[in-house]
Amino acid sequence: MTTSGFLRQNARWLGAGGLLAFSGSYGQTFFIAIFAGDIQESFGLSHGAWGAIYALGTLGSAAVMVWLGTLTDHYRVRRLGPWALAGLAAACLAMAVNPWVWALPLVVFGLRLGGQGMVTHVGRVAMARWFSANRGKAISVSSLGYSVGEAFLPILFVALLTVVEWRALWGLAALLSLAAIPVLLALLHRERQPQSYAEDSQSTGSGGRHWTRAEVVRAPFFWAIVPALLSTPAFVTAFFFQQVHLAAEKDIAHLDLVALFPLYSVVSVLAMLGTGFLVDRFGTRLLMCLFTLPLALSFIVISGTETLLGLAVGLSLLAVTVGANNTLPAAFWADMFGTRHLGAIKSVAMALMVLSSAIGPLITGLAIDAGASFPAQMPLISLYIALSAGLLAAALWRTGA
Repeated sequence: MTTSGFLRQNARWLGAGGLLAFSGSYGQTFFIAIFAGDIQESFGLSHGAWGAIYALGTLGSAAVMVWLGTLTDHYRVRRLGPWALAGLAAACLAMAVNPWVWALPLVVFGLRLGGQGMVTHVGRVAMARWFSANRGKAISVSSLGYSVGEAFLPILFVALLTVVEWRALWGLAALLSLAAIPVLLALLHRERQPQSYAEDSQSTGSGGRHWTRAEVVRAPFFWAIVPALLSTPAFVTAFFFQQVHLAAEKDIAHLDLVALFPLYSVVSVLAMLGTGFLVDRFGTRLLMCLFTLPLALSFIVISGTETLLGLAVGLSLLAVTVGANNTLPAAFWADMFGTRHLGAIKSVAMALMVLSSAIGPLITGLAIDAGASFPAQMPLISLYIALSAGLLAAALWRTGA
């Protein structure tokens, strides 16, 4: 089947995945970090304190995801997706009205569980399960929704912040989340099941079998590849979380920094689509060994530059890894462990990813409070990323995967 034919035949389901990917933006760090300065000012928080609150809420959401993520093995997207969107809308509304600093971790918990957690998880599991031969293309095409949100929501909301009070913008995010529900239901009026499930149940993993979650977490090689898999969510999250601080350190306006995000998103989309085609052609193993290396290089570039051009180069390198990350790991889990228990397995992976996205802002925030600026931390972060990529390659080689 040609690419255009694939897109036409599956537009309804790809659109549903794209809608969920876009809607999850409101619980992603790149969106929440837009309001970092306002939140810190309103609640009297330092970089470290805000990072600790963000980490606490995110860690709680990671713990719950281990259980909640398994629901994708039992319920259709048409049923589960609207509930996830409604929960995200409630968390956005809570951020809009919450006056108490003690409740802030709970609000962050709701945003992270709803957006980065369930809304994103439901969409990606659906793509990996609904499609087999074209799994890479399906995941990459649907992930365009995330890229659109990442490209345009920061510019839109940073601009709106100049004329609209920040809490009101969280109310707008709640309304947009709710507005996605009827659109999702219309797209999934005829959901891609049960035929697709019967077809995809034959998509086995390593060793020609379907792995259970218990088998995966007992496998030593799984834990050997985890550090590399976590490097992207940990430190890309830290980059976007510290964007206000980074702009100040580079002596540029915050709006000038976010004006580079569309370039970042274009490169990310190209990398994402390219990775999808490469996955379908060559599989996931080799790509998994290489995809974090541009991120390591990007942090070296960003650390050393003082110009918008240098930041654009660094952001473009970062975008290559982010684009690949939007497609590759989801396909890797299905390729490596099969699709029968994919929701349960990915719930562990998602929980670890959310956990790492809490650690990145926490560590960098505490380091900033201790006197080490984020740019000064970047070379050490690059070293970690490179070493973890080597460990992943060794683990896959040792297992013969």
